Amino acid sequence: MTQPIGPTLLEYLPDIEKAVAELANSWHPDDPQFRADMYRQTLCSLSYSYFAYFHADAEHPDWAPLWNPVYTLQPNPDDIYFYAPIRGDLTYRVSGNCGTVKLITFTARKGLVGLIDDLSEQRDAVHLDQRDLDIAADGSLDVIFSARPKPADHKGDWIQFHPEVDIFLVRYRSYDWEKEVDPRISIECLDRVPLKPKLDVDQILARIKLMAGFPARYARIFMKMQNDIKASVGVNHFEPVSYQGSLSRQLYLPAVFQFDEDEALILETDLPKVREYWNFQLNDPYFNAIEYVYRLSHTNGHFAKIASDGRFYAVISLRDPGVPNWLDPAGFTEGTIYGRWYDCDSHPTPTITRVKFADVRKHLPADTPDVSEDERAEELRTRVRAAQRRRRW
Repeated sequence: MTQPIGPTLLEYLPDIEKAVAELANSWHPDDPQFRADMYRQTLCSLSYSYFAYFHADAEHPDWAPLWNPVYTLQPNPDDIYFYAPIRGDLTYRVSGNCGTVKLITFTARKGLVGLIDDLSEQRDAVHLDQRDLDIAADGSLDVIFSARPKPADHKGDWIQFHPEVDIFLVRYRSYDWEKEVDPRISIECLDRVPLKPKLDVDQILARIKLMAGFPARYARIFMKMQNDIKASVGVNHFEPVSYQGSLSRQLYLPAVFQFDEDEALILETDLPKVREYWNFQLNDPYFNAIEYVYRLSHTNGHFAKIASDGRFYAVISLRDPGVPNWLDPAGFTEGTIYGRWYDCDSHPTPTITRVKFADVRKHLPADTPDVSEDERAEELRTRVRAAQRRRRW
């Protein structure tokens, strides 16, 4: 029976304030800037949650943008994320062309951050990248994912997943943003299903309520994660973290950064001999990725300049230090750093040294080159063009 519909939309959105309540778990809960940023973050998450609850369903899957369009809650700047709802008793075909990006990962799982309250319920059933599949010379792929046996008439790859899966996640990981070609990949349900239905009143209201609760579930998880990092290792110190499932091939390098306006942080590390992929990025004090199109808040193994001693040095500072690998925090003097080693033969732990801005060059190799204002401006212009030409939504 259809329920009566309220006269205003707001009566279905009270749970949004639960996200703002997470301000109490922030580093400066009484700071007006933190409150304003929490309002902004809540709306970022709410904008994403519409795709999560209204865009597609398991019988009619379609890619929805995940994380990257609004930078909310630490997307990797090198990754373009898409996801589709699926169901473990159905059969899906993923096909198209891989393009030339550095890496494409495919994950079928149960549960996704923000969609569930208890992360212990989240688990991966499948995780692989394009190197695990039979990709044609022209980059085309044709893969069946199902819990049932491989269809007899299918000539391409078949990947079995667990019957409880409900999410399919794809990451397009790019190294050279300007020159790599994005993938063109589709997902379709191969079972006979009804045409996509019109939502009735009860379904719409139920999904609106789920949408309203999403920002709080999201913020609660990531605020705790950020606070746990600070509590366990303090500030300006890395402690590597490995995860199981879809992240098992990737070692994370989290740290909390903190410095004063007249200071800088020197990040330095040895590099693995074999390094399929690596990067470093800055996040704000609420775990959101800092602006990375119009700011140089991130670098990776393609963009980074390696020193003559074979090591990587980066400088985190409010002002341009005039050297390679400036990581611009966009006005923030505290936040988090995340690095990643993916399929590397070793996992060095970087160090962070807090110095006076005027003394930056004393802590870098003597032959570190200068980067002029014109060179930096061109570096940023190239980045902006390259980022905008990627498919982000």
